[in-house]
Amino acid sequence: MNKKGLALFLRARVRPPHPPLPPNQGRYPDSPPSQSLPLPNSNMDPSLSNHHRANNISPSLMLKDVKDWMHASMSIPAHKIEPVDTNLENFLQGYLGLAQEDRRELILVLAKDYDVNRTRVRDLMQQYLSLEPPHALNDGHSSGPEEEGILSAFYRTERNLRDAIKPMYALFFERLNAYPGGLKLLVVLRADLLAILAKENIPSLRALDSFLKEKLITWLSPASLGLHHITWDDSASLLEKIVAYEAVHPIKNLLDLKRRLGVGRRCFGYMHPAIYGEPLIFIEVALLKDVAVSIQDVLWDEPPTPECEASCALFYSITSTQPGLAGINLGKFLIKRVIELIRREMPHITTFATLSPIPGFMQWLLSKLASQFKIGKTETEDASTLSHMGFGSVFRENILLPEEEKMIVDSSVGYAVGNSGLEIMKNLLASTNNEWIKSDCLLKALKPPLLRLCARYLLKERKRGKALDPVANFHLQNGAMIERINWMADQSEKGLQQSAGLMVNYVYRLDHIEEYAELFINEGRIHASPALQQYVNNKPGPQGWSEEIDPENQHKTSKYYH
Repeated sequence: MNKKGLALFLRARVRPPHPPLPPNQGRYPDSPPSQSLPLPNSNMDPSLSNHHRANNISPSLMLKDVKDWMHASMSIPAHKIEPVDTNLENFLQGYLGLAQEDRRELILVLAKDYDVNRTRVRDLMQQYLSLEPPHALNDGHSSGPEEEGILSAFYRTERNLRDAIKPMYALFFERLNAYPGGLKLLVVLRADLLAILAKENIPSLRALDSFLKEKLITWLSPASLGLHHITWDDSASLLEKIVAYEAVHPIKNLLDLKRRLGVGRRCFGYMHPAIYGEPLIFIEVALLKDVAVSIQDVLWDEPPTPECEASCALFYSITSTQPGLAGINLGKFLIKRVIELIRREMPHITTFATLSPIPGFMQWLLSKLASQFKIGKTETEDASTLSHMGFGSVFRENILLPEEEKMIVDSSVGYAVGNSGLEIMKNLLASTNNEWIKSDCLLKALKPPLLRLCARYLLKERKRGKALDPVANFHLQNGAMIERINWMADQSEKGLQQSAGLMVNYVYRLDHIEEYAELFINEGRIHASPALQQYVNNKPGPQGWSEEIDPENQHKTSKYYH
């Protein structure tokens, strides 16, 4: 191992573990729930805490200092550049040195004490309503000097209203963004804000988050981001970040990293000049002959497909490195930029697809199985009462088809107990030892219902009009379609626990990306291949249930589902 590789992995392995974030905060859909703040969440930054201990400065006094620097950064006139910069620098260093509880207090002060000055807004609104519009505004005639004066009053009041309606922290954010290191701090501050909002739903904090999110969307527009092809020749510090942040499919060793950056593979990251040496988001691509059906085949493809023979660019991991950018869809633009680049450099690549996890499937399925088991048990106990009343439970549904029920019961001897196929399936999938994957009989019995129910989960289950699965929602709103569900595609412990080993291929059809995205966002339509039609309609094909793409149909017009 060379010095670069040794240094890289030593630093990556001794890096302090990231603290956990609240669920669904600070990560992209293809990213696991372990992504966290770029700075350790220990009480204080070591250098700053040493400084304050050496000077006998208590945490409470330090918090007061940071508040004072924040206030001064907003109140000092813009033309006094040096004092403003000094206070911004002090605030930047001081905030990173605060304990989490002190950060919470500071953010609450920022949200409440530096909000919109509603008294001034109210006064200006009354002043505006008291103005009498000149007749020229109504009849379209040219205005005279008197009417021009009235119009000037309107323009002046409207300008004052626009300024007054902005929260006072708007100027603070603008000045921080323009200061070196300030944009990175704003991203960290929003990550802290999101963590607080996960526990405390405070209106002023929601307003602060909404405003800061809009600003970050503007400052991190695609035009300001550079697409960087990450290779083994990049700096060790950049590669270290790739190793540390990649948790969709963790990088195991130096050989694994070199493989992902070598022949037949690509890694691209979005970089911003104000956040030097750190990708905001990165995507890993495999160049293959066909769309992969297993993550094992992608990660350990040896030897890799010669690039001149590849016809498919497979996106198998996309990771956001900044929790503070949650809800800002940089991935959409990254995927489109990467597709454009690959098409330009390798015109023989004609298929652009993903091999994606289904992180919410098992949670949804186990909840569904548990509720139906409970309903069935209650109905059995109260059968006489229900029969006498003339009705059964309106919540009851047949999760399993009759033939599936029989196959599970017949195959479960020695592996699980239960009085029904539904109960046996629930017990098998809820077990932590995953013994069921070691039995060929159980695999054969569970495959049809799992594939069918997974198709239902992806195509039918919604929350507020969006796909229930976060990864599905991400790719569908970006203009992809659902092509294929893959059986036993991720046999890792995480893959079995979150999706029973299933993975899904989303395909970006270049001629339909905008159309599919618009239909999904506006009407909730999900486009899927004809191969998935059999699952939704509960009708096996002539050869039985199949998770494979039909070569005859995979390029035909897709079906869509509401």
